[in-house]
Amino acid sequence: MSGQECEHINCCYDGRMCYYGKAVTVQCTKDGQIIVVVARDATLPNLDLESIALLGIGPSCVPVGSTSAFAIYQFRTTECGTVLMEQPGVIIYENRMLSSYEVGVGKLGSVTRDSSYDLLFQCKYIGTSIEVLVVEVNLVPPPQPVAAPGPLRVELRLGNGICNVKGCVEEDVVFASFYTEFDYPVVKTLRDPVYVDIFMLERTDPNIVLSVEHCWATTDANPYSLPRWDLLVNGCPYVDDRYQTRLIPVGPASANVLFPTHHRRFVFKMFTFVEQTTLVPRREKV
Repeated sequence: MSGQECEHINCCYDGRMCYYGKAVTVQCTKDGQIIVVVARDATLPNLDLESIALLGIGPSCVPVGSTSAFAIYQFRTTECGTVLMEQPGVIIYENRMLSSYEVGVGKLGSVTRDSSYDLLFQCKYIGTSIEVLVVEVNLVPPPQPVAAPGPLRVELRLGNGICNVKGCVEEDVVFASFYTEFDYPVVKTLRDPVYVDIFMLERTDPNIVLSVEHCWATTDANPYSLPRWDLLVNGCPYVDDRYQTRLIPVGPASANVLFPTHHRRFVFKMFTFVEQTTLVPRREKV
């Protein structure tokens, strides 16, 4: 066919031959046939041509031909769910081409890595002439930015869960509940275990990992006051402590945990500070 005829049906002409376009080509014939050609390159990532469907089903609603690059559909205006609409002097046949996509469902969310395709096309018969309308429908808004600026807030709390049944392991239940601000000061006997949970607030990204480099105790609310005693140094128990702090693994089955990587837990034995010169125990808050 000529270059003018080729462009009239939304195809590409190289001076010698007529080719289907790289996205979608729709032809409407005078004898009431609709021909739709869709390319894999219509989306990025490429469209899965086997996932495409028209509004209706039937023997004529599957590709009449396909290659590695194109799928070709040809059906009558009365088939495949085509909708008839009438306007003064105009008859319109409308259909829709949609693609399905695979969804991976997880406990905390769902994702897909496939392209979604929604194509509305019409054939308008006006007297003896034919017009083609193609509309690509974008229903899904662009995703939010992957990263957003903002502070990371961290909180430290002490577990107070108690074993009430025979054979119970305290470490399994101690983080089921926590002391509140109304419980302080909490009185502990020397060498009593103190269970600590450090966690991030207001974050839902499982890719964020909380790392506790250094943790210590003082007798004053000022963290830089003296005396002080190290509990963790460079993320590890303080090696010069006779009763070393012990790290507690956090996993999906741990109590009060939605995102395991957002928590760090450990237990240390209760102590009291002593005077540097007299070595007399100081009865102060830690």
